[in-house]
Amino acid sequence: MRDMDLEAVIAQLNEILEFELAGVVRYTHYALMVTGPYRLPIVTFFQNQATEALRHAQAVGEVLTGLEGHPSLKVAPIEETNNHTLKEILAESLYHEKQAVRLYRGLLDLVGDRSIYLEEFARSMIGSEERHNMELRKMLRDFGGSDPLLA
Repeated sequence: MRDMDLEAVIAQLNEILEFELAGVVRYTHYALMVTGPYRLPIVTFFQNQATEALRHAQAVGEVLTGLEGHPSLKVAPIEETNNHTLKEILAESLYHEKQAVRLYRGLLDLVGDRSIYLEEFARSMIGSEERHNMELRKMLRDFGGSDPLLA
C-alpha cells in the first residue's frame, strides 16, 4: 500500500458505505411502491437490489475495518420525489447506480497502483454497478422519451 493516502481511502469507503446503506432503504421503498400488472417480478428485482446493496455495504465495511477505519453509522441522504410510476422509479434507480459507479471510481483513483487488493475490490464493485446500469437501461427502453435522469 505504497504512497496511499489512507485517511482519504477511509473517508471514501465511508461515503460509499453510507451510499450503499441508502440503497438498501431506497430499493426497499421502491419494492413497496410498485403497482401494476408487472408488479411481482419488479418487486422481486427491487428486493434483490436491496439485498445486494446490503452485501456491498458489508463488503465495504469489512475493507474499511481491515484498514483500521471506523464504519460510519450514517445513511446518505435519500431524496423522496413522491413520483412512483415505474418509469420514474427505474429512472431514479439508474441515477442512483450511476452515482455508485462514480463513488467506486473515486476509490479506484485513490488506490490504483497502490494496492492490488483494493484496486481489484474497486474494479469488481464498479463492474457490478455497471451491470446494474445496463439492466436498468434495458428495463427503461420501452418507455422512450428524453428524461434528463436517463442522460
